[in-house]
Amino acid sequence: MMSSSAKLRALAIIGILIVLNIGAITLHLMLGERSIPWMDVFRTLFGTGGEEYRFTIHELRLPRVLTGLLVGCGLALAGTVLQAITGNPLASPGVIGLNSGAAAAVVGVMVLVPAFPMRMMPWVAFGGAFLAAAVMYSLSWRRGTAGSPVRMLLIGVGISAMASALITYLLTVGHIFRVSQASIWMAGSLYGRTWDHFWPLLPWILILFAMVLTMSRRLDLFLLDAQSAAGLGLRVELTRFLFILTSVGLAGAAVAMAGTIGFVGLMAPHMAGHLAGARSIVKLPAAALIGSLIVLLSDLAGRVVFAPYEIPAGLITAIIGVPYMIYLLMRRRAI
Repeated sequence: MMSSSAKLRALAIIGILIVLNIGAITLHLMLGERSIPWMDVFRTLFGTGGEEYRFTIHELRLPRVLTGLLVGCGLALAGTVLQAITGNPLASPGVIGLNSGAAAAVVGVMVLVPAFPMRMMPWVAFGGAFLAAAVMYSLSWRRGTAGSPVRMLLIGVGISAMASALITYLLTVGHIFRVSQASIWMAGSLYGRTWDHFWPLLPWILILFAMVLTMSRRLDLFLLDAQSAAGLGLRVELTRFLFILTSVGLAGAAVAMAGTIGFVGLMAPHMAGHLAGARSIVKLPAAALIGSLIVLLSDLAGRVVFAPYEIPAGLITAIIGVPYMIYLLMRRRAI
């Protein structure tokens, strides 16, 4: 059980992260080619303002920022779960190939089946990410464990390379219009996100987040060795499989709606662990809020700092994430 002081600290951290996310959302709605005063933003949101900014906020900026929030939450939660069940500090949807598998599946459908409905795209991404996870685990599994961090990392690099080759082939043979759409999506951009992207993504994130949160005590048992966890009544392999499915669903749905925004699932769990500690009941919501904040700030920087050009959020997270991964590798001398 958590002490009262630990509970207060956890609530304070989560409260601060919520405020920071609200601030990032407000800046998103305010800034752009057409700047909007913050008072007019809130008046328009709550229906007390005029029609001057209604279309810009409700149809252009709000669905984009809310989609980015869900994408960041999904990627961060997936990374937190993967790092816990594998005991691997480098495990994340992007590093071990889940994002690439999901991306290959989505690009294939976008190029070859143009009429495929957007609301069904998370299922396609789920299938691609699950296939990548199955290949990665079958190749890295040794003596009942998921293998060393380096082994998993190298297998993930191989899966990503194969998925990239498949994507390149699809972009080569596809129709030019569909190829251009797929290329923009591949960059990991929130550009053009609408309510058609937000609403299909919402139930995936909410339901899977609730599932992971209710199983947080079981997730904590993976911090122990397999024998100790089994001695405490945990059905290790079955529970691990359920968590893998959950993380695949979170990552796949996020990739389906925003493309490959990498390293969020790597950075957010480590930051959450430093701030909130190792207990999953606190670490999971903290990681979700940090992940959403990373995506929102990256998208805002790419949209505003480099105006009139727009830099995809995935490029910004990669610029930050690659040095962070190198730092993790150098810090853990045993890897």
